[in-house]
Amino acid sequence: MQRRKRPTIKDIAAETGLSPAAVSYALRGLQVPPETQQRVRDAADRLGYEADPVARALASGRTGMVGVLCSSLEDLWQQNFATTLGRRFLAADRNTLFMDSAADPAREALLTKNLLDQRVDALVTIPVDPTSQHWAEAAERTMLVAIGDPLPGAATAAEVVFDNSLGVADALKTLSNAGHREILVLTPGPRLLRQRPAEKIVQDVARELDMDLHVMACPNDLTGAAETAHAALIGTPRPTAVFCLTDSMAYGVYEAARGLGLAVPADLSVLGYDDHPVSRLLTPALSTYRWDVQTVVDAVVERVLKAVEKNRRSRRKLITPEPKHRDSVTEPHR
Repeated sequence: MQRRKRPTIKDIAAETGLSPAAVSYALRGLQVPPETQQRVRDAADRLGYEADPVARALASGRTGMVGVLCSSLEDLWQQNFATTLGRRFLAADRNTLFMDSAADPAREALLTKNLLDQRVDALVTIPVDPTSQHWAEAAERTMLVAIGDPLPGAATAAEVVFDNSLGVADALKTLSNAGHREILVLTPGPRLLRQRPAEKIVQDVARELDMDLHVMACPNDLTGAAETAHAALIGTPRPTAVFCLTDSMAYGVYEAARGLGLAVPADLSVLGYDDHPVSRLLTPALSTYRWDVQTVVDAVVERVLKAVEKNRRSRRKLITPEPKHRDSVTEPHR
């Protein structure tokens, strides 16, 4: 059976009476009147023309691919963010290649190199280690966009940064005003206390409020978070409150408390940090902070397209949290 020949730009040129160069410009929306662009698109549709992605990449120097490196896709907020971001890039005619650092700085460095070797037009990252040297190298090879934390050593194209100073301070003051002094703080990933701004802010605010904090690294999966919380809650003295820097960790705290016969919030107050939709369904509903996924995604896509298409950098975008006070925090009862 003879294979059908794939239509080419020359076929569209013959159909429209234009030169191949004019057709190429029209398909890309460049240098020809809008009515000519529409005439070319109509002819392309009739002929069943589809742009060859390899040829387009060779001609333009772009692959149409955006790399997205998440710090942990076990974090439910990041899962929601990734799916929303992928849909928005697809609507903008961009494909996305997602990878998961699994809260491991060494894995993050390796996957960054892998994405750069794929010649992505831009690299979007929620960093595990914002201070790593590999970010400076990445920024030299592609348009680098950071989410959550800034990358102080890299010439980023854009940064969509969370206002952790406001969020962490409000969270710890909420627990302090409720009367809590012995507080467990669960943070994502290993050895992050010196590297991530949120963890440093936790320590600074705790000193101001005269709090006794115990900070522990914690995984985002339910089993791992529950095991970490269980080990902390059987210690002496037992904390009267837990502040989790992701809601996914808070779900593990609920599980551990239930296993130990502790009631939330009567025996243990719990405070989350990203307002995943599941948090509203818990009993009691989890008090937390909302970092609006749609706002973050819109800001990221706008800045990536601006960087890739116009080679322009953007000012830092600061995302502020919205407190969601529910029923999981009260005064300590012992």
